[in-house]
Amino acid sequence: MDKDQPETVGPETPGHATPHDLFRRFEALGISVTTRDHDPVFTVDESRHLRGLIPGGHCKNLFLRNKRKEMWLIVCDEDRTVDLKWLGERLGAGRLSFGSADRLMATLGVAPGSVTPFALINDRSLSVKPILDARMMENAVLNYHPLVNGRTTSIRREDLLKFIEACGHTPHIVDLDAD
Repeated sequence: MDKDQPETVGPETPGHATPHDLFRRFEALGISVTTRDHDPVFTVDESRHLRGLIPGGHCKNLFLRNKRKEMWLIVCDEDRTVDLKWLGERLGAGRLSFGSADRLMATLGVAPGSVTPFALINDRSLSVKPILDARMMENAVLNYHPLVNGRTTSIRREDLLKFIEACGHTPHIVDLDAD
């Protein structure tokens, strides 16, 4: 965990949730997770050395937006190729592009390389639409960064859905295979 980041963000301190806050939220929801510390990783390729050490489905997360400034968080299997043109049509979103680092931080409270469905804890305005890959959801256990990319947290598929719903979002499970 980043030593410069405060352990908690309370009502007196406006800001985004920290990993500590996230784990407290899991506990309050009765969600059991396992977290492993490792060197920071920024890409799927950089994280491949963790396969075998951390069981379950390994995932990637794409923070996207369209011209109308609508935002999506695409959470999918790490090996999935995502065709943004096709996906934009599939979602009725039009042309999709990656959201900027500033927009990502302002909306989800994480930096590039740490994008995760757990960051929905910070989307208090409910402006991001979570899209979960149907193929990814076939895994009983899924792995994501807990708001920082030097750790990986394993969560049961059902508990991921419970967490997203507790954040006020409706998770949409979508078959991302092109027709």
